[in-house]
Amino acid sequence: MTVAEPISNRISPHEIEKLKSAVRGRVLCANDDGYHTVRKIHNGMIDRYPDVIVRCAGVADIKRALQFSSENALSISIRGGGHSIPGFSVCDKGMMIDLEEMTSIQVDPAGRTVRAEAGANWGQFDYETQAFGLATTGGLVRTTGIAGLTLSGGHGFLMRRFGLACDNLLSAEVLTADGRLIKASPVENADLFWALRGGGGNFGVVTRFEYRLYELGPVLGGLVLFPFEKAREVLKFYDEFSAAAPDELGVLAALATLPDGTKAIVHPVCYSGPLHQGERVLRPLRALTTPIADQLQQIPYTALQSIVENFNPRGFRNYWKMVYLKELSDQAIARMIELYTRVPAPNTHLVVYTLGGAVSRVPADETAVAYRDARHAVIAIGMWESAKEDEVNINWVREFADAMEPFASGGFYPNYEIDMPADRLVAAFGPEKYQRLRTIKRIYDPKNVFCLNQNIQPAAVA
Repeated sequence: MTVAEPISNRISPHEIEKLKSAVRGRVLCANDDGYHTVRKIHNGMIDRYPDVIVRCAGVADIKRALQFSSENALSISIRGGGHSIPGFSVCDKGMMIDLEEMTSIQVDPAGRTVRAEAGANWGQFDYETQAFGLATTGGLVRTTGIAGLTLSGGHGFLMRRFGLACDNLLSAEVLTADGRLIKASPVENADLFWALRGGGGNFGVVTRFEYRLYELGPVLGGLVLFPFEKAREVLKFYDEFSAAAPDELGVLAALATLPDGTKAIVHPVCYSGPLHQGERVLRPLRALTTPIADQLQQIPYTALQSIVENFNPRGFRNYWKMVYLKELSDQAIARMIELYTRVPAPNTHLVVYTLGGAVSRVPADETAVAYRDARHAVIAIGMWESAKEDEVNINWVREFADAMEPFASGGFYPNYEIDMPADRLVAAFGPEKYQRLRTIKRIYDPKNVFCLNQNIQPAAVA
């Protein structure tokens, strides 16, 4: 294990003791028990050493941590669920403000709303809301934090029916870099509220989220797996099938490698409407060709949410890229199949998310999200175990992204990517939205304190 430089070389022990006495949560430095556990996040490629980690117990701890970082000229990172593939959760040197222990979730069953602290993950969130037969769009992996996913848009099984996670955000409490706690909603700080829905963690520390909830009982869900040699037929059918699907159907297509080394086409499925209708809707997919396995059944939504994480184990090395597509053309399908036949790591998979439905009906200018007219998002999820294999796996993911560009509809989802030149970040939002985000950034974070993200630079003062 690499040994971090002792904290005393950069910040005096006296200052650290002052910080410890000022907060309710734990303060961890390089030689403290638990430091190396907390600094490690989901992506095993990220191996960084903050000078100090503050395990915040509440908003007051965040406020004091921000003040300490300012007084000591420390860069900061914000950790919610620790699932950031680019590694934004943890900084080298500087301060990690860790929200993982702030997980209070308060459901209002009568009002169909929920207020959740920013350290909660989707597994905790769904557990609380499903106790009342309620849900909203959340991530596909339970350990994903609600904060990072919501602030960048928020894909999930329920998005075609209920919209993105950010579309169901009713308000947010935000702690700004200068220590103000403000509310962002359609009627309070509405400019900030617009930016939070898709603009990432650029504007402050969101300490609490309030969401709209919907009635949701058991779903018709699980996996349908087809032989890889049928990939061309299955993917072409999938494009046509998903185009005509009702909003209640959330379905993906993945080119994946099964535990026994067999390549397959895997469809994670969630039908959230009446179960008898789901049987009818899904019959053409299930009867397309002889499956390797058909595991669709009536299950609790919380059980469905546990399935995908089996394909994404914690600690593997991750490098992802994605492209939005208007359709799965024959040429795009052929390139996907050809590339996957020579995938360098068995845990790497290609995933096609189908959008549309409620996602596409939200007016384009209502949020910072800028890809609502796309039919699909295709993501190369590169995952492998050894650092010795970094180059070949990263190059394969990049080759895949380059191969998909001729079929792209424009834009991309900023949560996934490490490599982010300025012009590509503009493409994520489009020039007009990007400039609007820069203006809002100047209002709420003019010194760019919150910069460990897909960073939006504050606009220059006119």
